[in-house]
Amino acid sequence: MILYHGGTDVVQEPKIILSERGKDYGFGFYTTDIYEQAFKWAERQGRIRQKQAILNLYEFDDDQAARNLNFKQFTEYSMEWLEFVVNNRSHPQFQQEFDIVFGKIANDDVGETVQAVGDGLMPFDFALQRLSFMQTNNQYAFCTERSFAYLRFTGFQEME
Repeated sequence: MILYHGGTDVVQEPKIILSERGKDYGFGFYTTDIYEQAFKWAERQGRIRQKQAILNLYEFDDDQAARNLNFKQFTEYSMEWLEFVVNNRSHPQFQQEFDIVFGKIANDDVGETVQAVGDGLMPFDFALQRLSFMQTNNQYAFCTERSFAYLRFTGFQEME
């Protein structure tokens, strides 16, 4: 399977990205299997940083990873997904137990809903109803060093 990582740098050797802000699936190296999603993210990062936008490409051996790693997959928005994302975003130091997490991304619209739940302004059940009407994208978070053994850099594209 081909995965993409958009940004402003060529990333031949992925690393766990640590930040002060909580991410959907915790600290990790984030990719997607949706070309358009990665393309738009790379363009956005290029504009923000006033640098060349780069789209990195990887071959991911998802079959072997699923067999050999602690792999968590969220196939749809659910109470479990929402609790997991809220926990990760609300507690940046939270250490979840998975090597790789795959699932829906909290884009800007979804992110507002997740934030409202995290702030105690919206109940979980109402948030899930709201999420069912939103367009979804995918993300793969590589959360441990050993997960990188299943991800092979194959090249990059400079965006215009």
